[in-house]
Amino acid sequence: MNSARWGLLKQAKLRLNAQAADIDYRARRGLHKDTLAQLLQLDWIRHHRNLLIEGATGTGKTFLACALGQSACEQGISVRYFRASRLFEMLTIAHGDGSFGKLLAQLAKTELLIIDDWGLDVLTQQQRNDMLEIMEDRHGRGATLITSQLPTPHWHEAIGDPTLADAILDRLLHNAHKLQIQGESMRKKQAEVDLP
Repeated sequence: MNSARWGLLKQAKLRLNAQAADIDYRARRGLHKDTLAQLLQLDWIRHHRNLLIEGATGTGKTFLACALGQSACEQGISVRYFRASRLFEMLTIAHGDGSFGKLLAQLAKTELLIIDDWGLDVLTQQQRNDMLEIMEDRHGRGATLITSQLPTPHWHEAIGDPTLADAILDRLLHNAHKLQIQGESMRKKQAEVDLP
């Protein structure tokens, strides 16, 4: 990997070092090689489409998100990874220290924004406003990948305010690919295998 792409990978701060070649298709998760092969071509990022990865805890959502992020970096695409709670914490700090505009500009310029573990908590008013700003800036200009345990029909409730929820979800869902992962926690299965 050349130095520019290594820089992109470092800047992405992906949670896992996940290689596309290591995606496990044997586990019964409803993952299809042809679907993943198409997503790994990354045209959805180049066309500013979004990707939603939905499934129960431990089914490999974060791994898939990081594998897609790593593939994007390797192809010269800028990526930033955040757990949802940390992103909102960072935005709160940015409001306090006056760097909010700068942070929004950085997020807007990022070609692929990954938000992991979305929808675990109902958003506060400030978080709703911030999310709308991010989605508005990215709409038609960047791709957003969101992983969530929460099925998309419940995202409206997780956002909280019906008007802001409509505005956020309109920008997020209308041009999104959706990947539904099924099955039990792979961490649980691995723990059972590792037991003596």
